[in-house]
Amino acid sequence: MQDQDFWRLSASALAALTRKGEVSATEAVKSSLARMDALNPELNAVVVDLRDEALARAEVLDSTPTDLRGPLHGVPVTIKINVDQTGHATSNGVLAFKDLIAPDDAPVVDNLERAGAVVIGRTNTPEFSFRADTDNDLHGRTHNPWGSHISAGGSSGGGGVAVMTGMGALAHGNDIGGSLRFPAAATGAVTVKPGFARVPAWNPSQKAERGLLAQLMSVQGLMVRSARDLHLAMPAMIAPDLRDPFHAPVPWQGPKVEGPIKVAFTRNTHGYDLHPEVEAALLAARDTLRDAGYIVEEVEPPNVFEAGRTGYRALMGEVHALMKPDIDRHGSPAIQSLFDTYFQEFPPFHGEELLKMYAKRSHYARAWSMFMVDYPLVLTPFLPHPFFAPDRDQQGVEGAHDVLGCAIYSYAMNYMGLPAACLPARLAQLPKGPQPINVQIVAQRWREDMAVDAAIAIEDRLGAMAPQLWDHMASR
Repeated sequence: MQDQDFWRLSASALAALTRKGEVSATEAVKSSLARMDALNPELNAVVVDLRDEALARAEVLDSTPTDLRGPLHGVPVTIKINVDQTGHATSNGVLAFKDLIAPDDAPVVDNLERAGAVVIGRTNTPEFSFRADTDNDLHGRTHNPWGSHISAGGSSGGGGVAVMTGMGALAHGNDIGGSLRFPAAATGAVTVKPGFARVPAWNPSQKAERGLLAQLMSVQGLMVRSARDLHLAMPAMIAPDLRDPFHAPVPWQGPKVEGPIKVAFTRNTHGYDLHPEVEAALLAARDTLRDAGYIVEEVEPPNVFEAGRTGYRALMGEVHALMKPDIDRHGSPAIQSLFDTYFQEFPPFHGEELLKMYAKRSHYARAWSMFMVDYPLVLTPFLPHPFFAPDRDQQGVEGAHDVLGCAIYSYAMNYMGLPAACLPARLAQLPKGPQPINVQIVAQRWREDMAVDAAIAIEDRLGAMAPQLWDHMASR
């Protein structure tokens, strides 16, 4: 492999070389930076270039004795611009926050760097990180490398595009209702949305604590090109940090399950039409899991529609009370209009009713916990249809319904605090062009590792999506 092609390697393959000294951290970083130089002007995924800091850090890492090198030694990563990184703006995609300079690193940045990773850039997000698409007045639109017929997803859209095109082997993102899984589904990346309290989170720049439901639903995670990279990198991400007082120091690998693992499989889209390509992806994932030794049974889990809609309406109630003043004061007309649409699609709970819906979270989570005693994994659609076009969410209530309204399998898992992996199971050839179709694997609480194992089983049999993307980009 030529030096300039190190960007093609998975994080696991690259780390195996850098830890042994067969590839230097500097070589690894330079390769990703060269890829960034070649593609980022067109895609606009990385909006803060940190090459000088990255190369200086790589030089220091290269002098580290091999027996002291961390699991991510020299692996290039990107960080989303809504998370604090010392000396850089935590703009959250908002023009008014472009000079909000972080005084210290967030826990996820500390944890990745402590494991040896090198941050090469900061990635784009929509205003307030609250869209399933990525565009803002501060940095502009992030474009999907599959083509202009597909949104890049959001809100971690810059990270999804960066990792899938080789601008870093790992991409940080976060997810309050799908913001890791939407970009993964848009590009064919792999991710696991951790469960509540799994990854420590806090921004030293913040002036006040977030709302209670935002704390319970929002999680930090990674997007990758190969499912195995999650087993490499997530143990570093979950390292404890006292600045998050609710972080649970649970080991990444849980107890071994005796006998075949049972998987509940559902095609129920709760009134939304299930697109044939999505059904084909679900059936392919089902069949590969069976081939891998899982017992997959088509059985209906507890009411995900009710849980999802209740959870997102409660979140909108909290947003209306705590975020709307900032949106009205600092947001663009486009994002203000979009939030008005959100409030129509998801009528907010207020007052006593909102408090009751906070409490009802336990009801839904309990039902799923009991169901998952028998079915530790649940294979579901992520969206009922192929990924949508840019700005679909800004086409009135119908557009918001098509983007978020139907994504109940996404935000229901945030509301209940359950982990959920998202990975491609099919490349659809549609009239406007090819696009990946992702499925979701929900796991028992604290068992992200089981969801990742299942994702690996699917990927091993169906193949990773990144090489197909690179071939597609080269053919255009």
